[in-house]
Amino acid sequence: MAPAGVDQHRWWKEQVVYQIYPASFNDSNGDGWGDVNGITEKLDYLKDLGVDIVWVSPIYKSPQKDMGYDISDYKDIDPMYGTLADVDRLIAELKARGMKLVMDLVVNHTSDQHEWFLQSRSSKSNPKRDWYIWKPPRYAEDGRRLPPNNWAQILGEANSAWTWDEGSGEYYLSLFTPEQPDLNWENEQVREAVFDVLRFWLDRGIVGFRMDVINLISKVQSFPDAEVLIADHEYQSGHSYFANGPRLHEWLKEMRVKVLGHYDTFTVGEMPFVRDEEEILRVVGQEEGELNMIFAFELVDIDNIPGDWKFTLHPWTVPELKRIINSLQRLMIDRSGWNSLFLENHDQPRSVSRYTDDSDRWREMGAKLLALMQTTLCGTLFVYQGEEIGMRNMPAEWPIEEYRDVEAVNFWKKMVHRFPHDTEKLTHARRILHRKSRDNARTPVQWSASPHAGFCPPTVTPWMRVNDDYAAVNADAQVSLQSDSTLSPWQFWQKTLEFRKRHKDVFVYGDFRMLDESHPEQVFVYVRESDGEKFVVALNFSGREVEWDIPGSLGVKGWVLGNAGKEKPERAVRGVLRMGPWEGLLGECEK
Repeated sequence: MAPAGVDQHRWWKEQVVYQIYPASFNDSNGDGWGDVNGITEKLDYLKDLGVDIVWVSPIYKSPQKDMGYDISDYKDIDPMYGTLADVDRLIAELKARGMKLVMDLVVNHTSDQHEWFLQSRSSKSNPKRDWYIWKPPRYAEDGRRLPPNNWAQILGEANSAWTWDEGSGEYYLSLFTPEQPDLNWENEQVREAVFDVLRFWLDRGIVGFRMDVINLISKVQSFPDAEVLIADHEYQSGHSYFANGPRLHEWLKEMRVKVLGHYDTFTVGEMPFVRDEEEILRVVGQEEGELNMIFAFELVDIDNIPGDWKFTLHPWTVPELKRIINSLQRLMIDRSGWNSLFLENHDQPRSVSRYTDDSDRWREMGAKLLALMQTTLCGTLFVYQGEEIGMRNMPAEWPIEEYRDVEAVNFWKKMVHRFPHDTEKLTHARRILHRKSRDNARTPVQWSASPHAGFCPPTVTPWMRVNDDYAAVNADAQVSLQSDSTLSPWQFWQKTLEFRKRHKDVFVYGDFRMLDESHPEQVFVYVRESDGEKFVVALNFSGREVEWDIPGSLGVKGWVLGNAGKEKPERAVRGVLRMGPWEGLLGECEK
């Protein structure tokens, strides 16, 4: 009884992907900055965990204005990360372990130091002028020069998305920062240059790409003003005109026909601002042939005020979480698409801090609860570095100077400028940064209890401060934990990943059905079923004990995994199931 949407088995559906943010992963040469050889050093650790694919965030040559997402040379490696020879060695060492490499493809924009842009801005008559998006200014009635429209910068909504170039007397579109000018995909030469970059890396031995903001490559060419949604902001989000634009699907299909279709590739697209199911399916539907999957952001946007900016706080509920997951699971199963499963990445705060209780008492239970949920859902699973040991957000008491990310810096500057003497608003802004800043995901990986958590030598200052809890929360302690009563988060991830692979017919390819019969709203219960197996997952998303009446028709034979102990949980299989705070259980059912 395999559902229609998951009847086609593909290798990339079964993979466990581990994302590495290289600056913060592992420093092999003692300069306080992670590097390619540092990744190679940890491949056995990743293999033991159960990882199949390593996805590395940008390591290309870059001025590092946005941590490598501003690329100045797509075919070379930034010296702070290593060399092309180091990458070749990484690919070879991965292959020796039966693993694969996925690179980050950032082609909505380049660095303003890329040779393409240096030529483009050099004069209006340069052959590469049209490789970027240039527009003349508008003028107010009083003669003030204005940007071509009112679009806001994505990483600094107080700023215009357009940057003035004094030398040529025009603005260029820079949706993220002034140092990241948008490429003009309307120009066929630009597309061919991008396709050449894809071939360069695929021929080198990688298996595919995570495509950064790939749905922003097509813009409405009239570049109209965005609707005013936030009255006190001079600039507004223009995503209605630059996300999933009119030629997006044409260009994704062109990429497939000219490049990707000639290789057995793994592709996942980052597609912000998209909620429409039909648009999602146009990209990931197996009949469409554009990308294997995308990152859908509704779940990680659950704590944003609906319709507002990221830097807001919204008290989410468990019913909301259940609705989102159920919607995405059923959409892909029923309509032949494919999900990516993720709760963390380099742009999100730590999941144990966002969705559970990251206090010393409950952090491990919360981390294992989220592991159990992710490893039992349908889709390709993504684990972000440090997630497997339950790393949490930066401490709230850290000074504002510890926030390094350009988005956080811009937000804080805006708040200080607007409310210089309003202690209440600035305190709230600090609370938002602590909960939402991308810096939370970028503190160095905590490898050991030694100074700087073993990320770099004790005598070196790491590029970013290590979380203060590293003596208690680190990989060495969790991998080597010997306990008669419990598993560490790392050990639990290893166990659930192994269980998922052993039962891939049900967890990767099986059906999904949410149960809502008479259980409290804090409990998330669902069934996974294939032709031969049936399992039930019960998750208590609360800090208190709950009771759930097990439906008699469910036929629970026994609980085979749980996050509260080491062995199979001894819990009721019929009648009332009592679950402790943040407890998760996986049960085997009669077919």
